[in-house]
Amino acid sequence: MTRKILITAALLGLISIILGAFGAHGLKKLISEEAVQTFETGVKYQMYHALFLLFIAQTNYLSDKMKRIIFYLVLVGVIFFSGSIYGLATNNLSGFNFKSIGFITPIGGLLLILAWVFLLVAILRNYQKNTI
Repeated sequence: MTRKILITAALLGLISIILGAFGAHGLKKLISEEAVQTFETGVKYQMYHALFLLFIAQTNYLSDKMKRIIFYLVLVGVIFFSGSIYGLATNNLSGFNFKSIGFITPIGGLLLILAWVFLLVAILRNYQKNTI
């Protein structure tokens, strides 16, 4: 599982750097400044969660089961949240109306929040076990 998490984290980080550069240089002439800022929000959250996965993979503080849960929450959360933001920000450039699937953005955000909640709960449980 650790290898899978590390590879996914590296890919998410790599893709966020590529998309960030594309947003900063390639999209500025094609979409509004507000849409570029929206696109950059997706990039930031993708990178934050790539780094988060690097931490999850390397910590010995979490069980494999908890790492797996957090991994899938982050993976689906990033795809839903950042992916839908990329689509919404560039909506006028494609033939697909991403507004029709815009409802997945908050679902993705909720999944990302849940990943952090699971981490917090695991830390608090481990802390209680070690102090009793």
